[in-house]
Amino acid sequence: QVQLVESGGGLVQPGGSLRLSCAASGSILSIHFMGWYRQAPGKQRELVAIISSDGSPNYAGSVKGRFTISRDNAKNTVYLQMNSLKPEDTAVYYCNAGISTIGTLYDYWGQGTQVTVSS
Repeated sequence: QVQLVESGGGLVQPGGSLRLSCAASGSILSIHFMGWYRQAPGKQRELVAIISSDGSPNYAGSVKGRFTISRDNAKNTVYLQMNSLKPEDTAVYYCNAGISTIGTLYDYWGQGTQVTVSS
């Protein structure tokens, strides 16, 4: 069984920074892509950033230049450094990863962490 556990959300003022972490644990053979999605009230879940197994990142246009995704393969952990936060970044942020276990390749999700940007 595999779990993704997120941490690092909270309340921050506009222009501030937060760092999200997501650690994968369980019977993991390998982790392929890792990424972050977000869902604001009344909106669909959207991709924020994704990073491949070789460390190549891709970002949504709305966060490019402000957010940085990274991963530590030794710790099975992905990070999202969020700078210059705006009120429109307010959402529940979800970690997502493609993980191989014995006999399967599956798309796993974390439970979500709330990020609120407000003065």
